[in-house]
Amino acid sequence: MEIKEIAEAILPKMIETRRYMHMHPEVSFHEKETYKYILERLREYPDLSIKENVGGGGLLATIGNESHPHIAVRADFDALPIQDEKDVPYKSTVDGVMHACGHDAHTSTLLALVDTVYNNRHNLNGRVSFLFQFAEEVQPGGAISMVRDGVLDGIDKVYGQHYWSQYPTGLIKTKPGPLVASPDYFEITIQGKGGHAAHPHDAVDPIVIVSELITSLQATVARQVSPLDNAVVTVGKVRSGDAFNVIPDTATITGTVRTFKQETKQMIHDIFHREATLTAEKRGATADVLYNFGYPAVINHEAEAEVIRQAADGAGIEFEESKPLMIGEDFSYFINERPGAFFFTGSGNHEKLSDFVHHHPKFDMDEDAMVSGLSMFMKILEIEQVIEWKQASLKN
Repeated sequence: MEIKEIAEAILPKMIETRRYMHMHPEVSFHEKETYKYILERLREYPDLSIKENVGGGGLLATIGNESHPHIAVRADFDALPIQDEKDVPYKSTVDGVMHACGHDAHTSTLLALVDTVYNNRHNLNGRVSFLFQFAEEVQPGGAISMVRDGVLDGIDKVYGQHYWSQYPTGLIKTKPGPLVASPDYFEITIQGKGGHAAHPHDAVDPIVIVSELITSLQATVARQVSPLDNAVVTVGKVRSGDAFNVIPDTATITGTVRTFKQETKQMIHDIFHREATLTAEKRGATADVLYNFGYPAVINHEAEAEVIRQAADGAGIEFEESKPLMIGEDFSYFINERPGAFFFTGSGNHEKLSDFVHHHPKFDMDEDAMVSGLSMFMKILEIEQVIEWKQASLKN
């Protein structure tokens, strides 16, 4: 059977798995039942070597002999604290929690890859490891602890993907070099002096100060970061006061900074501290700055990004070179330690209502995209010469 034929044949099982997970989501660092479900599925394969509780909440499954190449594929399995507003039979059964980013489909695809590799293990020329990662959505994330726990020991290369609702179903996109940004978090609180709204001269108005600060921070990107470097500063929340006629004591702004280069990240960090301190001081207030460095940027290795392009061509799947995306993704920790690359698989279909943006309460995906996702991983393993799919079968 051809790779695409195998992927199409196993699609109903992938859909069943994905919908079960969609109905039973768990948020980051609390994926106990999801973990048990994945472990039970992995235990169906007698020759599969399984390492449990990797990094505290992940799973590592490996099959093959002790030779090389040893290629790993990763999927994440956590959900988000969002109320599911879809009207579908597989709607989340957990109030306030849903798979609004496609991690259920990532896991379903990886379990299908376990099945296809296992049933064709007689064609293995090395080893394949399957990395099931917890807590991608919440920093510090699960990837860093899995790496520190030795999940990459003996592994030569690592690949991963993300289904993406803003690309049409099946389209594969990636690029060598910077692909996904590093997402930093900041919270700045201005301590002023409260008072009556009618007597602003007797107060130190923190709302005026944070308004000035927001403009200053936006100018960081506009005038202090090179236009050749990618950077985004967004203030997502402003919090202050409870009454229309009261000047409050404090005002807080919270937001994110997205960059690719470490030097740009550090520069913005330093500017934020300086701008907050000086802006507050000149108005008679003080500033407290919390700045948290997020996941490193995903910087694809050139040779492995080329493998992804070749895999798409070889599997007959449409491919386009991606532009850098300013989202965040802790897959970076894996390819900071080993060669590897990350790619996006389109899952957006307007007719199937699967083109809502990620993290939207009506987010869904065109499940046909999983044929492309699985086909890609199978073809990558073939190009990496770890398995041959000649005379491949669905069941051993």
